[in-house]
Amino acid sequence: MALYLKNAAFIDWQTFKITNTNIKVTDSKIEFVNNVHADGRIIDCKGKFVTKSFACGHHHIYSALARGMPAPKKIPNNFKEILTYVWWAIDKLLDRDMIQASALSSAMYCAKNGVTFVIDHHASPNAVEGSLDIIAEAFDKVGVSHLLCYELSDRDGADKAQAGLAEHERYLSSGRQGHVGLHASFTVGDELLENAVSLAKKYNTGLHIHTAEDKADQDHCIKEHGKYVAERLADFGALDMPQTILVHCVHLNDNEKRIIRQSGHYVVENIESNQNNNVGLQNYASITENVILGTDGMHSDMLRSAKAAFLSGQAIEGISFPEAYNRFRNVHKYISSSGFNNDGDNNLVILDYDSNTELTQDNFLGHFIFGLESRHVDSVISNGELIVHNKKLTRVNEDEILAFSKEMSKKLWAKMEQA
Repeated sequence: MALYLKNAAFIDWQTFKITNTNIKVTDSKIEFVNNVHADGRIIDCKGKFVTKSFACGHHHIYSALARGMPAPKKIPNNFKEILTYVWWAIDKLLDRDMIQASALSSAMYCAKNGVTFVIDHHASPNAVEGSLDIIAEAFDKVGVSHLLCYELSDRDGADKAQAGLAEHERYLSSGRQGHVGLHASFTVGDELLENAVSLAKKYNTGLHIHTAEDKADQDHCIKEHGKYVAERLADFGALDMPQTILVHCVHLNDNEKRIIRQSGHYVVENIESNQNNNVGLQNYASITENVILGTDGMHSDMLRSAKAAFLSGQAIEGISFPEAYNRFRNVHKYISSSGFNNDGDNNLVILDYDSNTELTQDNFLGHFIFGLESRHVDSVISNGELIVHNKKLTRVNEDEILAFSKEMSKKLWAKMEQA
């Protein structure tokens, strides 16, 4: 059954042209029509704007239960200690129910923030098998499309690394779209890196890896391998696959930037996470035009990520309105050029944008940076289906998700206190 958006002010996401029209939305496409018909559901969008929905280039749903958690056993003094005493302490305690609660709540927040496609990077070393299916099923239940992977690492031993490879093999062989995930160079040995590259090539996908997020990653790579991180990845064939995405890229030298720029690969900027972890800032424009934005699991709000990238980018790279917006939207180009599905034109967001100044094609970017916020997301359409209407999920019960998530967070926090 078709969905009709009546009296819509449609903003073309590439040209910003605003057209007052009626939109017919199906599970395969959108059409601009003169009249709406009784053969489908009709939503009156008078006074509202409609445009392409949003996508997240790098998420960690496994961090969803961390909000308000107890302080770690030791206050971290550097990046490696943040991983050791916070994130690796959490991921080791996750069980299947906690993964499901994390995925459901993350999918809920993504949907309500206008995000209909998520690229996620998951870790649960003591609950590896089936973890990607749990996440996929939760996102499918809410109606959010996804590109998943498991975070391969040698940090928990050979058995856990092998379990991660097996999980990728099982998941990708089922026909699901995904990446092959790696934590970072400093926790991935040569054998695991080689196996990950082979597996990604086997399934015509790419790697999803944290790259030089902190200087410690580079220091380790130079000491153990006699080269820098991007050089090591290139030598192992990780950059032979156009679908590979490199996350963070804060501490790259000029040769690494040249390697990435010439390869054409996409780099994912997670500026709020970088500032939170105090790992430094990067002039992303000096690396490549192919920069996309993520959240690194800090939240599920891509409009917030875009504003943070713009404001932080002022000091180090003099970022412009158009460049901030391009980074916000480059994820769609990545998904399309990589041959992944479910990010078509029938993914839309209806914005109840109550601006006190006029929004036009010429000043759209000013509104994008300084006006539009997630609170303006009224309704969301994912692959032609209405998954949020009047700010409420349509396919699942939000109260049940929140109750389940609160229950699982208490369970996780209790385990953290006992560890």
